[in-house]
Amino acid sequence: MPHAASARKAPTMSRGAPSVTSVSRSSTPSSSRQPAGEDLSSYAAIGDGRTVALIGLRGQVDWMPVPNLGSLPVFARLLDDDTGGCIELEPVGEYTVTRAYVADTNVLTTTFTTEDGVATVTDALVTGIAGRLPWAELARRIDGVSGAVRFRWHVRPGTALGTASPWIDQTPQGPMIRTGKTAIAVVGEGHGRPKAITDGVAEIAGAFATEKGSRSLLIIVATHDEPLHVPVPANVDIGIDRTIANWEHWSSEFSYDGPWRAAVQRSALALKLLIYSPTGAIAAAATTSLPENPRGDKNWDYRFAWVRDLAYTVHALVRFGLREETHAALSWMLQTIRENGPELHIFYGLDGTVPDGTREYDVDGWRGIGPVVTGNPAQGQLQLGVYGDLIAICRTYVDAGNVLDIGTSRLLAEIADRTCDVWRNEDAGMWELPEHHHYTSSKMGCWQALRDAVHLAEVGQIPGSAERWRVERDRIEAWVAEHCWSEAAGAYVMHPDTTELDASVLLHAPSGFDRGERMSATIDRLTEELGAGHHLYRYSGMQKEEYAFVACGFWRAAALACVGRHEEAVEAMDALVDDANDVGLYAEMIDPADGSFWGNLPQGLSHLALITAALTIDELTP
Repeated sequence: MPHAASARKAPTMSRGAPSVTSVSRSSTPSSSRQPAGEDLSSYAAIGDGRTVALIGLRGQVDWMPVPNLGSLPVFARLLDDDTGGCIELEPVGEYTVTRAYVADTNVLTTTFTTEDGVATVTDALVTGIAGRLPWAELARRIDGVSGAVRFRWHVRPGTALGTASPWIDQTPQGPMIRTGKTAIAVVGEGHGRPKAITDGVAEIAGAFATEKGSRSLLIIVATHDEPLHVPVPANVDIGIDRTIANWEHWSSEFSYDGPWRAAVQRSALALKLLIYSPTGAIAAAATTSLPENPRGDKNWDYRFAWVRDLAYTVHALVRFGLREETHAALSWMLQTIRENGPELHIFYGLDGTVPDGTREYDVDGWRGIGPVVTGNPAQGQLQLGVYGDLIAICRTYVDAGNVLDIGTSRLLAEIADRTCDVWRNEDAGMWELPEHHHYTSSKMGCWQALRDAVHLAEVGQIPGSAERWRVERDRIEAWVAEHCWSEAAGAYVMHPDTTELDASVLLHAPSGFDRGERMSATIDRLTEELGAGHHLYRYSGMQKEEYAFVACGFWRAAALACVGRHEEAVEAMDALVDDANDVGLYAEMIDPADGSFWGNLPQGLSHLALITAALTIDELTP
C-alpha cells in the first residue's frame, strides 16, 4: 500500500476547494501495534478549548494530553512508540480514505471505503451547552453509508512519558483504565462488546460492523485527580451535533472575505484550537518534542503562551472582529505579567505561572529522534523585541475602540521607560539564541514599542513622557540605519559587524519601520541566500541545521506587499497556501525538497503568519 504522505497535497485552498485527501491503507490485526512515526503532515487536529487531539489517516489518535493541553500526555504514541498509548478505530482489511473538516468547524470526518462498503467516522472533542465540558470527551460517531464495513477498535492509554503505569479497574459501569491520577472510561453504542485486555497492556478493545443507515458510537471520557463522569451515549450523539453548531456559530462571526479566505478561515480555526479557554492563554503549538531536524538537537516544548505569538494573534482576532477571545487573551496576559513581575518574561505557562527548567523523559521520540522533553530553555532570556510585542497588543486593542485600565496604563508606561534604558543592550534575539548580540530585529522591536507608546500617550491611554519616548524612538531608528544596514551585504544584517542575514527583519515591513528601498533590497538578499523556492530559512547557516521555517515564507510575502511588489507577494502566497496539508494545517517547519513537516504542530506562528500575510496583501492591493 502507498504511504500516506503520497497523497498529502491539498487542492489550492485560495479557490475555496474542500480539503480532502485519498489514500489506500491495509489494517493489521488489532493484537499487533501499528507503527508510529507517521509523516507529521498526515495528522488533523481537533480540540475543545482545553486540549488537542491529533488524528492520523488510519483514524488513529496518536496524541491527546488530558485533561489539559500542557498535561503529560496519556495518549502519546506520536513520541513513544512502545508505551505512549493510542486510540485506534480502523476497518479490517484494505481500504481507502478520504477526509475533511466539517465546513467552518474543527470537527473531522473520515470516510473509509472497503470492497464491501463505505462508512464515515465523525470525530469531535465535545463541547457543552455553556462552552467546554469539565472533562475530556472524545466522541467517534460511525455511520454506515453503504454495504458493510467491519471495524476493530482499541483504547490503550500509555505511561505518560514513563511516569505512570496503566491498569484496569473493574467498576459497576464496566472496566475503567487508570494511569496515575488520570481515569479513562470507554462507553458507546453499537460498537461491539468491549473486552478488557490485561496481558502485558491495559487496553479495552472491541469490534463491530456497519450497514447502510447504521450508527455506532465510541466515546472516550477522561478526568484527572477528580471523579469521572460516565456519559450516556445518546447524549453524546446530540453533543457531537451541538459541537458542530458551536463551531459554525463561532465561524459565523468571522469577518474576512478577501483572497485566500478558505486558508485564512482554516488558520483562524487552528488558532482557536490553541486558545486555552480556562484562562484565555494562547499556546504556541499543541505538541512537544517534535524535532526540527533529524539529529534531534532542537526538540522543545511549545505548549506555553509566548507574548510575541499572543500579540500577533490578538492583532489578527481584532481585525476579524472576534471580541471575546481578544479581551480574554489580553486580560490574561496583562494580569499574568503583573503577577509575575516586575520583569517581563518571554513566555508563561497556560495557567499563568512562569515555567522553570526542562525535564527529559526516557522514551524514544518521533521516529526515534529524541530527546522528549517538557519545558523550554528559552525562559529567562533577555529578548528586547518582546517590549514591542506587548505594547503593540495594547495599541491594537485601543485602536479597536477599547479602553485600558489604570494598572495596564502604568505598566505600559513603565515598559516604555525601560525600553528607553535597555535598547542599547545585547540580547538573545527573536530566535532565542545563546549568543548575545545587538540583533537588528530586536532594535526594530524596541522602535516599535516606543512608537506605539507615543501613540497611546497621544490618545490619552497611558501616562508618562511621550517626548522622551519619541526622542529615543528616533535614536533607535538612526542607530539601526547606521549600524545594521550593510552596503557589503546589500541588506539589513542579523547584527552589526556581520554580513549574516536574519528573516525576522521582515516583520518590520508590516510594523512600519521600513517599507522602502532598503527593505526591498533585504527581501532580495534573503531570497537569494536563505530562499528555497517560496520558503525561507530563519537565518544564515540554517540550511545545514534544520528545515525552512514556515512563518518566514509568509513574512516574505507580507513584506513584498509592503514594499509595493504586489504581484510577487500574490505569487508567493499562492504557493505557500498550497503547502498546507490536506486539511489546511501547518507544522513549524517544512522540507522544501519533499514537503514533509517538521517541528511541533499545529504551529500557531505558521498560521498567524499566513493570516497576517493575507490581510496585509489584501489591504495594500492597488
